[in-house]
Amino acid sequence: MEATGLVPARFLTLIAHLVLTIVILWTREENIKMCLPDDYTQAEYDDKDTQMLVAYSVTLALFLVELVGFMGGITMFMPFQGLLSTVAHSAAAIALSYFLFDQWPCQWYWYIFGFCSAFPAVTEIVYMIGILCFRKGY
Repeated sequence: MEATGLVPARFLTLIAHLVLTIVILWTREENIKMCLPDDYTQAEYDDKDTQMLVAYSVTLALFLVELVGFMGGITMFMPFQGLLSTVAHSAAAIALSYFLFDQWPCQWYWYIFGFCSAFPAVTEIVYMIGILCFRKGY
């Protein structure tokens, strides 16, 4: 199976998802205020800010893992990982666009994170371990 079309698609969707995550991180204050009731306290704001900052930080760390596997050539030409990553990051780019512009509740970010960032990153890690640990010398 030839996976040449997946390589640029995977790269573009990964970068689109990364850019949207960075934009949401930069506009964190406005997003947090939209997630809180009109009469929120500073403690509520601080709790939500910490929660979202952790979510964005873990997302960026998982991007690093995927970019190392992809740019390092470890999983660049693997069709299943390419398709999974392309679909997940495309869905994330679309969902995060709605999250940003339609002001979705902050709790919904965790669903986007789980399905579109954590799942492909875990499969990336499994592939990287499988290749680097069990196929040395091939």
